[in-house]
Amino acid sequence: MIAMLSGLVDQIGDETLVLDCNGVGYLVYASSRTLSRTPRIGQPFKLLIETQIREDRIQLFGFVDAAERSWFRLLTTVQGVGGKVALAILSVLDPEAVATAIAAQDKAAFVRADGVGPKLGQRIVMELRDKMGAVAAPVAGGAIAPPGAVADAISALVNFGYAKSAAYGAVMAAAARLGGNAKIDALVRAGLQELGR
Repeated sequence: MIAMLSGLVDQIGDETLVLDCNGVGYLVYASSRTLSRTPRIGQPFKLLIETQIREDRIQLFGFVDAAERSWFRLLTTVQGVGGKVALAILSVLDPEAVATAIAAQDKAAFVRADGVGPKLGQRIVMELRDKMGAVAAPVAGGAIAPPGAVADAISALVNFGYAKSAAYGAVMAAAARLGGNAKIDALVRAGLQELGR
């Protein structure tokens, strides 16, 4: 299995790049995040690789960092999420945003990716909620389903028109700053400040 490639950038496409490693060109699929960090043609580049072997083909998926590769591996454990759909998700959500969307149970964040409909978005959230601890850092206090005032503050921000994952991230940051005994009004105010930054 190929785990890493290091060579010169030969070509850059919309979803792929070709890396010349001592005269052998490897076609590597990558997220737009990784492609945006690819140097110019002819420049050296190193990618972490996930190799997928199917009956009719071998595909290489490349990543600039271990966090993105770890999320790719986890996303592809969900039925209906192949390599290209996982890359589409990682093109619209960076690894931290994926973790936040799963923790917030925000299927709409995943639906923004090509190839992900509402049912698949819901399946991703449900199947990965309990698995994400292996990849993501614990969410403020380790709580995935936020209790009491925190949940109410998130709901309030969603009612103000903020996306669920954005509201979740803002309120969790506010709760970490204010402490476990913070009241809902203080959490909402601090959450709005977080969103305003």
